[in-house]
Formats: sequence, structure tokens, C-alpha cells
Amino acid sequence: MCGLGYHAPSFIHHAAAAGYDCIWLDLEHHLISENDVRTLLLHFHLADIDCMLRPATLEKSRLYRYLEDGATGLMIPHVSTPEKAKQLVDAVKFPPLGDRGLDGAGLDGNYFLGDIDEYIRAANEETFLVVQIETQQAVENADAIASVEGVAALFVGPGDLGMRYRTKQSSISVDQAMETVAAAAKKHQIAWGCPAATLDVMQKYYQMGARLLAHGNDFMALKSMLEESVGDYDAMMGAES
Repeated sequence: MCGLGYHAPSFIHHAAAAGYDCIWLDLEHHLISENDVRTLLLHFHLADIDCMLRPATLEKSRLYRYLEDGATGLMIPHVSTPEKAKQLVDAVKFPPLGDRGLDGAGLDGNYFLGDIDEYIRAANEETFLVVQIETQQAVENADAIASVEGVAALFVGPGDLGMRYRTKQSSISVDQAMETVAAAAKKHQIAWGCPAATLDVMQKYYQMGARLLAHGNDFMALKSMLEESVGDYDAMMGAES
């Protein structure tokens, strides 16, 4: 998957055309209005590409509203205990797995045009919950978190995790934490992943079983394009001198 942090519908279509399976829509660190989020989710459906949305809230009704508006799944940051993971499952899954509120009149329910029982079944089976492992406590609880029914994947945040390890002067490295998470995911037969900035990093974690790899995003694409373009100006001026 790749990352999106701004209201850029064209990015969604270009990512789908390029062959990406999913886009990580980040609302934790980026501000996009609720109406613009709904517009983006419509474009995800038009482009036939999955959306893993990272929200800026843990409010139950707002979490499942993102699913009603068309998000394929949610990724929740800073999940350090199995109790919190269970609370999230409760928020985003219908009974008997969770306690999500029922509407059926959103995009995900085809605006109440289908069978409501089929909608409930499909929503539970075809949407996903990813929880982020970003603290030392989360690594220690990785096995218990991975065992929670309804959690589809563990996603390591190496920036947050590394910062916390450095602050606490932990003897455990981020790589060792990745191995712990990978083992927990394998044991409970769920997916795991992390950001992967380079091909070498992707290959390394892929060999460890990671299948949820975030590589490329709108911010870095713009940054790289501008740096490359300015380099062309520098090369042109250098050639003149």
C-alpha cells in the first residue's frame, strides 16, 4: 500500500492504476474535513482500491461511521493492551463479534438497497481492524493482542516505537520488536506489517512474513519531484557556466 494525507482524489486513481492494493489514509497527523473524507472514500470505490483509514479519534460512533462511509478498514494507533484491542473490536464489528451500531443506509450498505443480514455478514467479514504496536508495552503484549478475535493485523510504528525505546534506554531494539510482532502474528495467523521506505527494507520484512507493507506516499512524492526539478535547474545553470 501507499500513503495519502491530503484531499487529492486523483492520487487515489493514479495509485490504483499503478497497481497498489490499498491506500493508507492518515487522519491522525493530517487534517481533512469530514465531507472531504467522504468524497475521498467515494473515489476509493470508483477506483476499486481499498482504504485503510487511520482516524484521529477513538469515539465509537465516529469509528464505525468511517466504515459506513466506505472505508475498507481502520488502523488504530497506540494499541498497547489486549483490553484496548477488544474495545476496538467492540466498536467496529457487529454482534456477535462486537457491538457496532446498525444503520445500513451508508455507502457500505449500498444505501439500504440490499439484504440487511447479508450486509451485516459482509461488513464483519470484509472490513478489517489493524492495531498499531508503538510502545514497549505493546510489544510485550503482542501475543495477547494478536489473539483478540476481530483483530486482522498488527502494524508496527517504528518511529514511535524507536523514540520510546530510546527515551527509556531499552535493551530491546526495534528489529527485535519486529521479530516479536512477527512471531505473534504467525502464531495467531493474522497479518502484520510496517512502513518500508526502501526496497531493501521491504525485502527484509517480507522475508519475516510481513504482508502489510507501506511504501510510497503523496508527501515524499512531492518532495522528491521538487528536489529533482530544482536539480534540473541547477544542472542547466551549471552547464551555462
